[in-house]
Amino acid sequence: MTSRRPSLLILGTRGIPASHGGFETFAERLALFLVERGWNVGVYCQSEVWEVRNRFASRMWRGIELIDVEVTSTGPAGTLEFDAYCARHAAKRDGVCLVLGYNGAIVLPYLRLRGAKLITNMDGIEWRRAKWGWAVRAWFWMNEWIAAWSSQRLVADHPAIADHVATRRPRPAIVTIPYGGDPVYEAPTEPVTAMGLEPDRYLVSIARIEPDNSILDIVRTFSRRHRGVRLVVLGRLDEGNTYHRAIRAAASEEVLFPGAIYDAATLRALRFHARAYLHGHTVGGTNPSLVEALWAGNAVIAHRNVYNAWTAGPEQFFFSDRTSLETALTAVLTDEIAVTRARAAARRQAAERFEWTDVLLAYESELVALGGYETRSSEVARAGTVTEAA
Repeated sequence: MTSRRPSLLILGTRGIPASHGGFETFAERLALFLVERGWNVGVYCQSEVWEVRNRFASRMWRGIELIDVEVTSTGPAGTLEFDAYCARHAAKRDGVCLVLGYNGAIVLPYLRLRGAKLITNMDGIEWRRAKWGWAVRAWFWMNEWIAAWSSQRLVADHPAIADHVATRRPRPAIVTIPYGGDPVYEAPTEPVTAMGLEPDRYLVSIARIEPDNSILDIVRTFSRRHRGVRLVVLGRLDEGNTYHRAIRAAASEEVLFPGAIYDAATLRALRFHARAYLHGHTVGGTNPSLVEALWAGNAVIAHRNVYNAWTAGPEQFFFSDRTSLETALTAVLTDEIAVTRARAAARRQAAERFEWTDVLLAYESELVALGGYETRSSEVARAGTVTEAA
């Protein structure tokens, strides 16, 4: 062990402060947590520009070094350009590199050859998603293998993901650490009533609108009859998208499409006051939105698969087709005892598996070990209990 100040570089996200998705939120939480505990932390942030004037620029935010990387490309090409320049820059820096996701893992061998210490969060099994064509699937499949063998340590956020990653790399290289969340015990009703909704008189879905997330099946099944409650489907709808048009066509007048909402306070209120949270995801690991629903005390109606079953716990409502979804909807809308039981179970499940402090301590424990740093707290030494429980 060395007594030098521990250092971390976070790659693979668009950057912080978080405004894009689950990985950005996690990167922000981990960075703030570690800075408070004496770490040097740098987070790479993508900056899309028409002309590169200053490829790399550093600024400080709440004790975290934000490393802005200018790129001129957009979309997937921009992401790959960003990843390549991040790797080039990180190779010259000291500290452990935490890579969130493997979609740009093609740059990791360069980092490894330059002596970097790499720990990669393997995210979901992206190449299995039905929305991708064969060329994109092949790209993700290749990058999954590259990440598995370029990184000294691999993080899976779900036991099923760990099982899958173990087909690429021996288990001693893999640690299971889930996602975290914050408890929501109260929320104002104004964001809900402003949308024309009544507390406990609506169901909510918060997800990308794509086939993997069962949105069309949810809307069609809900819309088959008058329910006396609303279904709120958050997410961006594009009229040029055939799947999105089918969803709108299938919706009854009780379905509300407010679009994509990113305001955290509004999302907390929508979850907290919902009758239940609908989660149709069929692939992935520990989904952040589902974790947040559990922390809000939501009864959950989830697609029945190994990912959701482990995350939500056995006392929620599950479906595998439209018939079982109809059964779950009926139970949630009519059985007060079952809903009360599911809400209490959601909070227990969240507290047992998805407490942020436990998650962040588990990451710190891995980073300390990989970086060869001194253990900074007895808490870090105990953090393995999170991964063992998972």
